[in-house]
This record gives sequence, structure tokens and C-alpha cells, in this order.
Amino acid sequence: MSSTPDMPTQRVALLIQYVGTHFHGWQRQPHHRTVQEEIEQKLATVVRHPVSVIAAGRTDSGVHAAAQVAHFDIASPIPAHKWFSVLNAQLPPDIAILASAAVESDWHARFSASSRRYRYTLYSDRQPNLFVRPFAWHYYHAPLDADLIQQALTPLIGHHHLAAFHRAGSQRKHSWVDVQEAKCFRNGPFVHIEVQASGFLYGMMRLLVGLLVQVGRGECSLDRFQDLWQNERRSQVKYAAPAHGLCLLRVAYPNAPFPRQLWWDNMPQFGLSPTAIAVGST
Repeated sequence: MSSTPDMPTQRVALLIQYVGTHFHGWQRQPHHRTVQEEIEQKLATVVRHPVSVIAAGRTDSGVHAAAQVAHFDIASPIPAHKWFSVLNAQLPPDIAILASAAVESDWHARFSASSRRYRYTLYSDRQPNLFVRPFAWHYYHAPLDADLIQQALTPLIGHHHLAAFHRAGSQRKHSWVDVQEAKCFRNGPFVHIEVQASGFLYGMMRLLVGLLVQVGRGECSLDRFQDLWQNERRSQVKYAAPAHGLCLLRVAYPNAPFPRQLWWDNMPQFGLSPTAIAVGST
């Protein structure tokens, strides 16, 4: 079905979920499989011309998304709320469009967003578990103190220059970030780290988690952690957490185009270890 030239252009918002394992991130790149390219190719197949899809955030290679948001402009007889089913019929199994909706022409998936929230999951049980491996960093080398990690996170809330957690290669000219919430909590053998901010720096969450793990295992003191980020000692923040433990949990808007139940928390929280379940329980 091709676009109709005399039809008015409409802006369509998409709510997107993807498993990032086999993607080289969101953004289209030559010779690499990306989420943006997959969606744009399927749109082009339907309307028979190129369509540009703009996302709220560019997730890195291997990073997942529970509720990414994007938009595109199109002149087509297909109603906005039908695009999710049209695309799902063609997309690969590691991408799902949860919903689609018409938005105003000045609404922008990236610039209209008020916050993004990421969750990093660590699995601390020594026993391997294939069912959590794609979505959690299996870290069992030393006990992790979630309370210590929370103490390290709390001073980050506010408007800060976080150059210590800004990887090279970014086109962003500054490292100022408004951190709105930061928390760490344990759920059985799983340690979850969540950060919500107006926007994120390139590589920020993985560098932050890499250093927080050192705090949690007692290798980096709270004073040392604070000194590193407050004094922008980027060269001394050396370890980035693996990509597969990171998920873009949600993107918020002043007037969200989708019902809250569809985007608020679509990533299941892993809980008790199977080894903790009593033998013979049902």
C-alpha cells in the first residue's frame, strides 16, 4: 500500500519494545543490524518510499528497551492507531510495537519527553540461570551491598556535570544532566539500579553501574565515588557494566500519547532464586 500524495501528513507515535541482544543499538548504522533500520524498512515496504523514524533515545549495542518511544510522519490511509498491528505483522520476533497513536505535528519523541528511566539488573547467585542471562549481569564474584550503592546514588540527584560518566564519541557538547531519581534495591539474588533523568549521556549508565559495583563490593569508598564524579575524573572510571543488563524502562511526557499501563513498567522484575524455593513446593 503506497502513500497517497494528496492526503494530509500525520505524525504517528510508536511505543516500542525490543530485546537488544542481536542489535547494534537503536540508530541506523552501515553494515550493522539496528532497531531503527528494521522499523524503517518495514514502513518503507508498506508505503513504498523511505520513512524516517525518530526515537526518544539512542540505546547502545546490546541494550534492551521495555517502552521506547518514536515517531514518524506519513501520508497514508492507514489510521494512526492501526500502525502497531501493521508493523507487528512484518517485524522480527525481537521487536514488538506495543501501541501506535496520532500526535500533534509539533510533538517530538525526543524533545517533548520530560524524562527517561533506565534499569540495570545484576544477578548475584552463584548458580547460573539461562532464563535471566540475556537480561542481567551475572555478578557473583563478591557480595554486593545494595544499601551502600543507594548511599552513593543519592547525592547524584539534581543538576550535575557528569563528565566522569560520559564516554568519548558523543556529539553532545556538555555533560550536564538533571537526575530526577536514583535508587538501588535488592529482590532476592537480584540487585536493581534505576536512574531517571531528563536525558542521559553516551555510555552514562554502564559506566555508572561499573563504578557502583565497586562501591557495593567495598572496593571504592563513598568518599572516593563522590570525588570521582564531582571532580570529573573520567580517566579513573575504567569499567563499564555489560550492555545486556541494561534496559530503557520508560520515557515520560507531560501529555503521554499512550495509556499509562502500556508504558509505565513493562520489564518484569526478577525475584527469588529457584534455589530458594522449597523442594516439593507447588
